Amino acid sequence: MNGSGSNKKLIILAMALGLLMSSLDNTIVASCISKLSEDFNVFDKISWVFTAYMLAATSTMLVFGKMSDLFGRKMFYLIGIGLFLIGSALCGMAQSVDQLILFRVIQGIGSGALLPISFTIIYTIFNDPKDAAKMSGVFGAIFGLSSVAGPQLGSFIAEHLGWRWNFYINVPIGLASMLVLIIALKETRSERKPKIDYLGTLFLIITTVSLMLALEWGGKDYAWSSWQEIGLFAVSVVFAVFFILVEKRAAEPVLPLTIFKNKMVLGTSIIVFCQGVLMFSAITYLPIFSVAVLGHTNSNGVLTPMMASLICGAVLFGFLQSKFAFRPLLLVSMTMTIVVALLLTKVGPSASNGYMIALMILLGIGAVGPLMSVAQSAIAANVDPKYMGVSSSIVGFWRSIGGIMGASIMSTIVNNNLSDLIADGAAKAGIPADKISTLANPELLMHAGGTIPPEIRQFLQGALATAINHGFILSICVGIIGFITAMFVGSSRLEATKKRQEASPVHV
Repeated sequence: MNGSGSNKKLIILAMALGLLMSSLDNTIVASCISKLSEDFNVFDKISWVFTAYMLAATSTMLVFGKMSDLFGRKMFYLIGIGLFLIGSALCGMAQSVDQLILFRVIQGIGSGALLPISFTIIYTIFNDPKDAAKMSGVFGAIFGLSSVAGPQLGSFIAEHLGWRWNFYINVPIGLASMLVLIIALKETRSERKPKIDYLGTLFLIITTVSLMLALEWGGKDYAWSSWQEIGLFAVSVVFAVFFILVEKRAAEPVLPLTIFKNKMVLGTSIIVFCQGVLMFSAITYLPIFSVAVLGHTNSNGVLTPMMASLICGAVLFGFLQSKFAFRPLLLVSMTMTIVVALLLTKVGPSASNGYMIALMILLGIGAVGPLMSVAQSAIAANVDPKYMGVSSSIVGFWRSIGGIMGASIMSTIVNNNLSDLIADGAAKAGIPADKISTLANPELLMHAGGTIPPEIRQFLQGALATAINHGFILSICVGIIGFITAMFVGSSRLEATKKRQEASPVHV
């Protein structure tokens, strides 16, 4: 595929619509879980509505990236968005929670194609890599905005239109994206018949699903030392070994392991994983901190400045890529990750609105936003053009894995710390021993804070603030790992992409 004969403006519009739609669904549904629970009168399975989507999207992301390299970006983008729309419509019509979970899997599989292929198309239609990098900044901003804005938008739609419209709203947006792309994008095709790595694909999906389930359930549904957790981790390790052995011999490996010999590709993968840890931890616990600890009526005070600054950071660093090598930009992002995470370990119940806004701006513009654009470009500049789809998939894959791992481990840290702090201070705060386990729940202060006696509420707010502070120590640790990694990624910059494209034009 190349830019010849294609309408770039319309293609950008189509990609933006598809990316906005799919990335919103990562978070928009989580905000209407309570409505779903009431409607279906089921509480024990409802978390699977979110989990099934994430499992399907992450486990198929690398597969779709490879398929787009082999058979064409346009074909697999349309397949992906078609599956997503079918899944969305079915979700809206679901009559039971089991149906909804199944339809969310279909929707998630479609989503697995949209994020990586969107970035891949952008990189292949622009001849000048600096233009592509700038657009990647805009697209990174869209993805970041969707991740943060999803809960607010989902709550609004569920409250005023009903939870089913969180799914139905995708249909007109997705159809518009499909039609625009069909008209605007022309592609050339290779004459060779590709070989599909079926066994590698199967092993990759088993490895990813078992690992994500272990991280999702660990410390919540099952103890980390339980046989269920040990079994899932064992399955992921065994099939990861099988996957590596198969990939070394496959004619067209679903994930070419040779690309990780490049220091920038390997380093950026690690750094994006670290970004995911901070990003998902912040999205999960800062709204809780805002409402339960600071006493705000909603989380807009932290989410809105985070959204705005994240967009600015993604766009700004998209432009800076044309001026600087990737390494200093990655170092800046990881430095800010450490600084922001350190500040988040110190913030308490007395924090002012101005301080929290400043902290959210630092988080968005310096720690999370930059990698929304820089990571895609850094990997794209260091792989063979025939692996462009795979390279775009890698970024989303490792960010998702890092996010799920970060949120899961932080949840364990926060919950354990909160239980210990309440148990240690219960007698002094006048809390009966039989109420400790009930009060050691971060959600309690968000929904029932007004019904708790002021003295006990103040004690619980302090305990929860301290527990969340301790949770962000994890982000400091991964930030340090990311910073050290960024020091050794090499001096690659955008010009490398242009030279590669001139030497080996891409046809799919």
